[in-house]
Amino acid sequence: MITPFSSPDAAAPIGPYSHGVQCWGKMIFLSGQIPLRADGTMLEGTIQEQTTQVFANIKTILASRGATLEHVVKTTVFLKDMNDFAAMNSVYAAEMGDHRPARSAVEVARLPKDARVEIEVIACLP
Repeated sequence: MITPFSSPDAAAPIGPYSHGVQCWGKMIFLSGQIPLRADGTMLEGTIQEQTTQVFANIKTILASRGATLEHVVKTTVFLKDMNDFAAMNSVYAAEMGDHRPARSAVEVARLPKDARVEIEVIACLP
């Protein structure tokens, strides 16, 4: 069974998609998150500030399905500028703590709303 979902506590998706999809009862696939505040406004700022907001969004959406960052098994990080990698990575490391899911990071030409970072995650419930 595949169940699309959105969290009422996060900014509404900016297109025709849901915050995520839960399937087989255990797997959660989140759409990429950019630094939108819950009210839908874009957080302008440093890569660290934007990455912090992205993680706040991810945690809010995961929580709506009873999951946490500890349930994340894979992340994909999209960066507008790979020169921001080290600064993004410092926030990423702090947010993830000792948890080390698989990860990819790529530079892209442009992100929605001209965000500097977008992160998508796959999580697995026990």
